[in-house]
Amino acid sequence: MINTYLKNKNMNISRILRCAFLILTIFIVNITDTNAQFLDKLKKRVDQAEKVLDGKGSSLGKDQIANGLKEALDSGVSIAVETLSAPNGYLGSQYKILIPEDAQKVVSKVKHLPGFENIERDLVQKMNEGAEIAAKKATPIFKEAILSMSFDDAMNILTGEDDAATGYLKNKSYEKLYKEFMPVIVSSLDEVNARDYWRSVVNVYNSLPLVKDVNPELDDHVNKSALNGMFSLIEKKEEGIRNNADQRSTQLLKDVFAKQD
Repeated sequence: MINTYLKNKNMNISRILRCAFLILTIFIVNITDTNAQFLDKLKKRVDQAEKVLDGKGSSLGKDQIANGLKEALDSGVSIAVETLSAPNGYLGSQYKILIPEDAQKVVSKVKHLPGFENIERDLVQKMNEGAEIAAKKATPIFKEAILSMSFDDAMNILTGEDDAATGYLKNKSYEKLYKEFMPVIVSSLDEVNARDYWRSVVNVYNSLPLVKDVNPELDDHVNKSALNGMFSLIEKKEEGIRNNADQRSTQLLKDVFAKQD
């Protein structure tokens, strides 16, 4: 259908964008929804798309829309990195990294031995301190993902779910963040002696009678938990910008997100 319209030299470019976007909305609605849910979501997407593309309320160009979304993501990233990289950023928040599940049996056995009474507290503190050090390294990778955002990406985010921007960022940066974080996590854990401490705990556990040797991975657990916490905080900031006009701290954010209210 779009190809046919494109052959018409007199067609307005905004109508081409509208047609393409409205067709796209059909595919982004969850096909497992009931018919009523499907129609409600589709109507919401169509209304939002029409509002943006018609330019009601203010006239925004492609660059302004894209820059507004980039600004929103940049704001969320800055807050997340600044918050979680601060002392007690992870440890003192809802994103605190806990003992991995497969390590709980080690802790439950060893904590009754002399010298290991505070093992859980000490290990949790060391893991979170390591994550806080690593969090400082996230900003350049996030910035790269944000700068690569296209206008199509911005439109999908603007008219998407409350976590659409975070989902875009996670899709673009998670794998690279994980790879870049791992050596930093290892170094950070070593900086606070977490890995040596954990090895000593595991060695004591494995020396106990009637237990099967274990070697739970601490690095991977801390890495994934640190990233999941960071993306959760970014998502929380995104939801605030979308649903609360008071959190739109610049005029550009106000103009762009007013389009999806």
